[in-house]
Amino acid sequence: MIKHAVTQHLRTALMLSMLLMSPWVSAANNSITAARVWPAEDYTRIAFEAPLPIKHQLLILKNPHRLVLDIEDVDLNPILKTLSDRILSSDPYIKQIRVAMFKPSVMRIVIDLKAEVSPNVFALAPAGDYKHRLVVDIYPDKDPIMAMLEKHESRGAADTAAKDTPKPVVEPLPSGTAAEADLPAIEPTPETPIEPLPDNPTDATIPTEPTTVATADTKSNKPEQPIKKKGRLITIAIDAGHGGEDPGARGASGTHEKDITLMIAKKLKEKIDAEENMQGVLVRDGDYFIPLQGRVIKARKLKADLFISIHADSFTNPAARGSSVFALSERGATSASARYLAKKENESDLIGGVSLGGKDPELAKTLLDLSQAATINDSIKLGKAVLLKIGEINKLHKSHVEQAGFAVLKSPDTPSILVETAFISNPEEERKLKDDDYQNQLVNSILAGVKKYFSANPALVNKSSN
Repeated sequence: MIKHAVTQHLRTALMLSMLLMSPWVSAANNSITAARVWPAEDYTRIAFEAPLPIKHQLLILKNPHRLVLDIEDVDLNPILKTLSDRILSSDPYIKQIRVAMFKPSVMRIVIDLKAEVSPNVFALAPAGDYKHRLVVDIYPDKDPIMAMLEKHESRGAADTAAKDTPKPVVEPLPSGTAAEADLPAIEPTPETPIEPLPDNPTDATIPTEPTTVATADTKSNKPEQPIKKKGRLITIAIDAGHGGEDPGARGASGTHEKDITLMIAKKLKEKIDAEENMQGVLVRDGDYFIPLQGRVIKARKLKADLFISIHADSFTNPAARGSSVFALSERGATSASARYLAKKENESDLIGGVSLGGKDPELAKTLLDLSQAATINDSIKLGKAVLLKIGEINKLHKSHVEQAGFAVLKSPDTPSILVETAFISNPEEERKLKDDDYQNQLVNSILAGVKKYFSANPALVNKSSN
């Protein structure tokens, strides 16, 4: 009896030691602590968050179209197990997501696609409340803005039509490679080692960094369908500040600035569209992030005559209140508070997440000439007209248009202003910002300011109509 018990104990100990030596026992040092999905017509973003930098490799496969993302040194946890639940049937690009352990401490995520896409993967250092992030941006194969211009521009000549940026042809990997091992099931055996990637990864892989198949600067554009009116309309680009990974300021009761700005922007577009000679276009029409320079580019591609960026201010002192209007400055900020606000707003790219690996020729052209005195003067005129009208419905934080180096206002040829609608950090103004009636008053005042600006500058109306 005793001998049998000893034998069983030895067997148990032996099995335990073999299990501990097994290559499938996790020794992962990192862990995915959050996974977020931001679907939009512009692009869909998947963001992973972890305490340490996330080691990864992305492969592009065809027939059918899919992405294979391998994340190293992590285990399968509840956050990853439920990632597929975050994919909506209405997602423009993702059909489904499958997640499983591919090798010891190597997580394989297969993203089944609805069509061919242009993906971009990049890592982000900790910023704001976020830890290390790995971002996968999935863009349409063709820029929607350029498609809209080709379709609706009456002059649509071939020499002026937008051309797609050449993309590398991605062929399917040969059967039996590591990437094909995931389909239809992800069930490798412990004895099977991780196979090396193809000798020539250019056609099939996206390396860890830098990666610039397509950046949010170049492909964050969903066109607004213009209302059919006669003649050339004055086009006003309406930019709802922040969005997606970047929530903006947070009110005392938990209201996010990105939600308030989008609600106001949509109302402003509706009011502008009701005007006989105007149309509004939304730079952001959903809860997703667009880099600051990408917002400038989108407005220029839509040939906007004016650019209005909507925000809700915040400060450490909850008593701070009032509305403000800002324009770009060539020579530094006009006050310490304007400098502070510009610095805070320009940090949006750090929070929202921007790939820094690529250079966009359109961006270079947009920011080539920053000696834009005439455009800044027009921006100040527009800002004064809008500020005057807003002052009729709310207390003004500053009674004049302030200036600072706001990145989102750096268009060389489009008068641009940033409207801080109120202080979301002030409990009373936070309640006003969420109030439907106040929002209507606010957008009416902004529109009245725009009309006052054009009535005082008829030459600009004629210029826009050409």
